[in-house]
Amino acid sequence: MKNIELLVLDMAGTTIDEDNVVYKTLTDAVNNHGYHVTLEKVLSSCAGMEKLEAITSLLKEINGNETDAPAIFEHFSEQLKEAYRNLDVKPINGTENFLLKMKSLDKKVVLNTGYTTEIARQLLDKLQWKEAVHYDALITADDVSESRPSPEMINLAMKKFNISEPEKVLKAGDSVIDIEEGKNAGCGLTIAVLSGAQNRKELETAHPDYIFNTISEAENIL
Repeated sequence: MKNIELLVLDMAGTTIDEDNVVYKTLTDAVNNHGYHVTLEKVLSSCAGMEKLEAITSLLKEINGNETDAPAIFEHFSEQLKEAYRNLDVKPINGTENFLLKMKSLDKKVVLNTGYTTEIARQLLDKLQWKEAVHYDALITADDVSESRPSPEMINLAMKKFNISEPEKVLKAGDSVIDIEEGKNAGCGLTIAVLSGAQNRKELETAHPDYIFNTISEAENIL
């Protein structure tokens, strides 16, 4: 088995259960602007993407015109802050113990996300997850110039912890874009999980090394 030193883990749907509130809110924001899209369509097209980019891409798909994207994104961001204020956020089953176990094995754990830092911190505060206890660093869409599937967030994570060989990095996520991000970075392991946005058939198209029900199952291979 590969000597994994760094785990780069997606947040919502991979480590954190927030009941797809992001994609539900995004669906509402788009439809409130006069469009008609389903949650299933949003999950299929937007999972894992930075959210302005996701809205732009979605509008291109449904009517070829992305000019409404900035206004929808602004509306979405406000709605999401409100939704998170009232949301009961919890870890995906087994995740907290998994993170503590990885830390006890001296592996570095980075949480990465297409969210803004403000929203990501809001989630972590609700969970009471602490840096250096549950994870070592948080990297968000605000920290990079190119969003997933660009490997920029993983490259930044490696740089933070002086890891030069991508073969020593595991990337896990609940979307095709997460797996593509890991492959673009040359990660030694890519793991897709069924606890979030996309189903097995969708995830298989990205050819991850493993597909698990939840990230805690990765303990068996580490």
